[in-house]
Amino acid sequence: MRKISIVLVGLLLTPGIGNTAGKDDPILSKVMIDQLEVRSTDGPDPWVLDAQAWIGQDLNKIWFKTEVEKVGGETEEAQLQAFYSRAIAPYWDIQVGWRHDFKPNPTRDWLAVGVEGLAPYWFEIDAAMFVGGSGQVAARLEAEYEWMLTQRWVLSPELEVNLHSEDDESTGVGSGISDLELGLRLRYEIRREFAPYIGVNWSKLFGNTADFARDEGEDTDDVQFVVGVRAWF
Repeated sequence: MRKISIVLVGLLLTPGIGNTAGKDDPILSKVMIDQLEVRSTDGPDPWVLDAQAWIGQDLNKIWFKTEVEKVGGETEEAQLQAFYSRAIAPYWDIQVGWRHDFKPNPTRDWLAVGVEGLAPYWFEIDAAMFVGGSGQVAARLEAEYEWMLTQRWVLSPELEVNLHSEDDESTGVGSGISDLELGLRLRYEIRREFAPYIGVNWSKLFGNTADFARDEGEDTDDVQFVVGVRAWF
């Protein structure tokens, strides 16, 4: 947390961020729970949280992102990201910050840089590159599309792919494309701010990541049915 505080203080002291709030460009905030769900598997069902929040103005914001997965009461994966985000074009932001992996052990710290925005045909894109303390490099691409079936029913196909520059056997991650995840979720917006959903999620491991999983007796691909809620405020 000390590292986060130092980063945030530095960003707030940057000209144009901390002292330009006014009536025409007020400081706003938003919290978004993109996924809070339980996934059906052959073993203990995992609980997954994917959430983010921001505070700032039209051009400059501070972002926080977190992902957590718990299985059988134990936290299997947990990470927190903190970014300074700057609008560089309509619907597009560049983000620079820090990522900390709490789980799996050992913990990891990464310098992070990425872009987030709307691609043509309204695909939501979140792409980031991470550089670790020992020089390892990772990249992540997330894409989502929202298809409005009616005023309340929304169908969302989603994609996430992760890549790594080198093997890290301690965390079970191999070089190259390590994993791919595809999802399809159908939600019903009781209100715009709150929507329960059902869906299906498919994941697959590749290369040495798959080899590490096999050595531990784990599956390298899985199909999971999901039930959850999406909310923002």
